[in-house]
Amino acid sequence: MPDPVSSSAEISPDRSSNPAATPDDGRGQAVGTSKAYRRYLRPSFVRYWHLIALTIVLSLVGALFEGVSVALLIPFLQSMEEGGGPGFMTNIGWIDSFVLGVDLEPVKRLTRVSLIIISVTWVRFILSYLGLIAGISARTRIVADMRTRAIDQLQAVALSYYSGTRTGDVLNTVTNELTRVGAALAVVVETIGASSLLLVYIVFMMLVSWHLTLGTLAFLAVLSIGLSVLVASIRRHGYRNVDAYSGFSSRLTEFLSGIKTIRASGTERFERRRLVEQVQFIAHSVRATVKRSAMVQPISTAVVTTALVVIVVIAVRLLVIPGKLDVALLLAFLFALLRMMPKVHVINAQRGKWAQVTGAMARVGGLLREDDKPFLPDGDQEAAELLQGMTFENVDFSYVDGEPVLAAISIAIPTGKTTALVGASGAGKTTLADLIPRFYDATAGRVLWDGIDVREFTVASLRRRIAVVSQDTFVFNDTIAANIAYGSGEVPREDIRNAAARADALTFIDQMPEGMDTVLGDRGVRLSGGQRQRIAIARALLRDPDILILDEATSALDSISEKAVQDSLETLMQGRTVVAIAHRLSTIENADNIVVLEDGRVVEQGTFSELTARRGQFWEYYSIQFQKSEAETGLE
Repeated sequence: MPDPVSSSAEISPDRSSNPAATPDDGRGQAVGTSKAYRRYLRPSFVRYWHLIALTIVLSLVGALFEGVSVALLIPFLQSMEEGGGPGFMTNIGWIDSFVLGVDLEPVKRLTRVSLIIISVTWVRFILSYLGLIAGISARTRIVADMRTRAIDQLQAVALSYYSGTRTGDVLNTVTNELTRVGAALAVVVETIGASSLLLVYIVFMMLVSWHLTLGTLAFLAVLSIGLSVLVASIRRHGYRNVDAYSGFSSRLTEFLSGIKTIRASGTERFERRRLVEQVQFIAHSVRATVKRSAMVQPISTAVVTTALVVIVVIAVRLLVIPGKLDVALLLAFLFALLRMMPKVHVINAQRGKWAQVTGAMARVGGLLREDDKPFLPDGDQEAAELLQGMTFENVDFSYVDGEPVLAAISIAIPTGKTTALVGASGAGKTTLADLIPRFYDATAGRVLWDGIDVREFTVASLRRRIAVVSQDTFVFNDTIAANIAYGSGEVPREDIRNAAARADALTFIDQMPEGMDTVLGDRGVRLSGGQRQRIAIARALLRDPDILILDEATSALDSISEKAVQDSLETLMQGRTVVAIAHRLSTIENADNIVVLEDGRVVEQGTFSELTARRGQFWEYYSIQFQKSEAETGLE
């Protein structure tokens, strides 16, 4: 049987489902990796520069001790040669005498050099351990700092940002991609450590035989050039991995949020297919990346092994047999070469890993950048108690330039009075109310609080004086008490209970298994719509706001729940400045002023009796609802 909606509605695939999608910051704007690092990631790295520097210094010092241990192989091997000999000399008096013991017997000289090698090895081990700890500390702190910056940014941006951003993209970036940015720091530290060791080995090998060293470097140069093409391919697939995981997070977030609608629509198979497609895309992207990154190590090993064999043959035939190179020096050279080759493998492997995380760095940089996001500028005054009222002075507003939602709005909201906003869907009622707590700022004109532009106030102080009760009340997965006290700080339990009683919520709260301590589940699934609304009213009562905004708070309720919630609202509205967005016009008969909006403009204002007597736009709305109500009553 075909999926229920597949034949009637085709949902466009995620951008992340397209393998050719351009890597971006989650909003369609490409962000280069180097630019993302320099401008948006660097502050977190700079904050912990001392840990990064300590990690690098420990790696460099450890590399020097490694060089010393390798250099000591020459006197160590020479001390074991038959007949002993004078021993290896650096021509630096105190080193030859006190460190290498060139004047000692071969056995004693061997013992001394052996003890020094063991001591240097243990020091190298301790430095490596300390470097590892410092690196992990730096990495975890930097990732935590970036996550904190991301949280701060997500709280600071205007609401319009979220209308153009997928929740799954943000979630994936803050969790998965930020973790991978931490891995990028590990790549850098590991590369620096391996490179410093590589440099030490090369310097030592040059001192032993510059001919053989140049030959070795020629092989490594060919290897590096050859791997560059492969690394570029890994980098491209790394971007695709980011898009794949982001697309899956978005799809899964939608699935979990809309599970009730999915069940009600019988579209489980359709949603399963879409999720499985994203899962398969992730698997395909990862396989494609791994196929390429897995080639780095075998290619590096093959080339290095070839170089090693060729160098040994050349050294024996052209240098050792003719007597141009001592056997002990050749063995020391080969030992250094063997110790160097794993570092070459490490560096090449890190190149592949770096290519994989560049996409994550670009995505995180895109999230942390500020120049492409809307922000509400914070004022510097504390909002005082509302004494006179609010005024809209010739206010315009647009979500998108050139598409006005509100135009030339001039209304007064007196303190202690109820102002109702009425109009058809899309008239701009909710948008107008959203300008009061500065969810958005007016495009033109001013919104005044006792004559002061609300943009002069700090956002936090303004919103502390405002409470919003909407038709879509959000209930947190926490206790009833915590939900009622949300946003009010530390509140005595008795005050919470009193607020619940005034909201007529105790009737169902006391019936809950654990009363006020009952956990309500995700989005308050244990409550009915009316119960959630009364929790929201109790929350608003506890805040004791100067202005109360009611955004169609009862429109989604049945008649019985509406009556109970309306009674609670009457309690909440007493003595307050109220802005009510009305769906049922019968609920605003007692409003002090009714503002009628149409296409973002004010077309009428007045009391209920004045507007009905005027027989204007409000009367048309009221007549339609009255006739509909009579028809429904007749059917009953």
